[in-house]
Amino acid sequence: MQAGRIFWVIALCGALIPVASAQSSSAPPGVRSFFVRHCFSCHSNKAKTAGLNLESPITDHAVWEDVLRKIRSGEMPPAPMPRPRPADLAAVSKWIASVPLRPGTQPQKVDPGRVTARRLNRAEYDNTIRDLLAVDYRPARNFPADDSGYGFDNIADVLSLSPVLMEKYFAAAEEISRTVLPGNVPPKPTVERYKREQATAARPGILDIRHRFPADAEYELRVVLGGVRPPRSPEIRMAFLLDGRELQTFGVDPGRGKPRSFSTRLVVRAGERNLRAAFLSDDYNPDEHSLAAKDRHLTIDYIEVRGPYNVRATLTGSQQKLFVCGHAAEHHRPDCVRDNLSDLARRAFRRPVSREEAATLVRFVKLAEEQGDTLEDGLRLALQAILVSPHFLFRIERDPPGGAAHPITDFELASRLSYFLWSSMPDEELFRLAEAGVLKNREVLAIQTRRMLRDPRSKALAENFGGQWLQTRNLESHRPDPGKFPNFDGELRDAMSRETELFFESIVREDRSILDFLAADYTYLNDRLAKHYGIAGIEGNHFRRVDVSGASRGGILTQASVLTVSSYPNRTSPVLRGKWLLENILNAPPPPPPPDVPNLDEKAVGVSGTLRQQLEQHRANPACAVCHAKMDALGFALENFDAVGAWRTHDGSYQIEANGILPGGKVFNGPRELKKILVEDPDPFVQGFVEKMLTYAIGRGLARSDRPAVQAICRKMTEQQYRFSSLVLEIVNSPPFRMRRGEGERQRLRGKSG
Repeated sequence: MQAGRIFWVIALCGALIPVASAQSSSAPPGVRSFFVRHCFSCHSNKAKTAGLNLESPITDHAVWEDVLRKIRSGEMPPAPMPRPRPADLAAVSKWIASVPLRPGTQPQKVDPGRVTARRLNRAEYDNTIRDLLAVDYRPARNFPADDSGYGFDNIADVLSLSPVLMEKYFAAAEEISRTVLPGNVPPKPTVERYKREQATAARPGILDIRHRFPADAEYELRVVLGGVRPPRSPEIRMAFLLDGRELQTFGVDPGRGKPRSFSTRLVVRAGERNLRAAFLSDDYNPDEHSLAAKDRHLTIDYIEVRGPYNVRATLTGSQQKLFVCGHAAEHHRPDCVRDNLSDLARRAFRRPVSREEAATLVRFVKLAEEQGDTLEDGLRLALQAILVSPHFLFRIERDPPGGAAHPITDFELASRLSYFLWSSMPDEELFRLAEAGVLKNREVLAIQTRRMLRDPRSKALAENFGGQWLQTRNLESHRPDPGKFPNFDGELRDAMSRETELFFESIVREDRSILDFLAADYTYLNDRLAKHYGIAGIEGNHFRRVDVSGASRGGILTQASVLTVSSYPNRTSPVLRGKWLLENILNAPPPPPPPDVPNLDEKAVGVSGTLRQQLEQHRANPACAVCHAKMDALGFALENFDAVGAWRTHDGSYQIEANGILPGGKVFNGPRELKKILVEDPDPFVQGFVEKMLTYAIGRGLARSDRPAVQAICRKMTEQQYRFSSLVLEIVNSPPFRMRRGEGERQRLRGKSG
């Protein structure tokens, strides 16, 4: 670790060449004296520690950025060197940031990087099927999990295509085609029963299922209850919900007798839907003394779906997408079939299709007719061919001759934009503008970007970017110890996840400052989560906006989803939470721990002293001290929240101490003061957030050549008060997003560097 410390001393002082060179006059006197006091004792003509002479210029611009990051984080100058005053540190940081290039250094030619052909990940596949065919169907649930790179699962280089996945694509294409084009014979009514072991989620008062409705038609939904209630128990209420929308509520007679059943009949569109049966007002209350008030005693045995009945004769939404020139017999002429398939392929491939491509698809229809099959049989084959085509499964960007850095086409820009903001294909307005060749116009692009952020499909940013940035996707697989946290269940887990999604969506929808991620004075709660947080006055299962300015909550750092995934199943971990803060908030991920350092003795936690005391002993190892001093201090700020995010003042018999000191010397006590420090010096968070969102937007890891773009975006965000829309607008106008480097150019650069 001493070698690492020396490196950063070198990096810090090596960037300060103006002090001891002809350019030294560019630095204010106070800045020059800072370097003399804190660097030159080790790195000068007389003392060349680690072989570094500060009077010898360093021309690598990347050093400046690393130095600035280390100064702002408080790591430099390192202990035990005297700590500079905060005002001096601020002056040095400001000066370094104001010198984008060393004098005499020429700006390098823009290198926008190169993204390989990017396979649609599972979320993108499902969303694209939804928007392409207007069908609520999620076949990707059966696909293998996508690999991740740089923290995200939309990175081109890690999205491989295995033989197993290819088989899944063929099976999905066949199933989708039969859902969209079921044929002229209406499906017969069936009865499908879902017991608790078949449910996607089953809890004492909730049963969730996912059902495929074969046609636009009427269906009967029926729930059967079991168990009994004690005499004189109050009435309980239940509800049916379809895709989260409440369909019907009804009261349940608490008396004894045969199992009760309740049903409703409604029209449902074809496709896969989420169906839930849930108790609304029968919460278990262990504080009550009487059995009637304490326990539920009723269970949801199963749900039945019956139908379809009265199948709609009109074209379904997906068929309207397919039959652009009609579905009547007179419209089955060859030119109409060609137009139907050409339009479908244009939207599926996200670009114009050639005559040859259209003719190939038409041949599937002709082949079916020659074999005595129907038009829809042929169209099903053509649709399957489209859905397994590389032009559908991959986002392919073609290089022009020569392969130099070049702007991407309007159609490629439309796809980059839609998969960035919606995790789905472009809509007709984007296609129209791309076809007209005007989407790349800066004003047009800004208008479209703002329109897309207002569209409900922008919720994909919260689900896919937000869920991976904050690592709250891991909440689904996180299993807190039921012995220590008996109140944690699937319903609370869902509420935790929903709070964070709604909070993220509000930042996007209201175009708020991204600093509100850290210190907003509101959140979204339902009764279950409010009770978990100790916030009174919230009734009902629906989420609503709640002012938490006077509470211990506010911002993502105090949300139970984040606090739970950054804990162990049986206890909190200042180390895990500190590491999470460094990686996701402060843009300073720590190095991996040395391989020979033992873990904390779990049996001793809470027995031989407080967790803080045991971690202090752990930090006594010099190999651990440098990283843990920073991680642990940050993590202890959140120790008032237990391993499932509930507020506490004691950990067992020990009182919580949530105070700490950051490497830069700033002192805090608890989450509120930590958030205040982070907001007062927002640059590390802003740069980290920009880098993560740019990585997500372009589907590749960032390189040194992307640093000018990151710096430009950060400067613009500062001018725009860190508004979310300013971040997105600057990303979509940046060279990494609007341009690409060809394969030939990469080979030329490699040859030149060799």
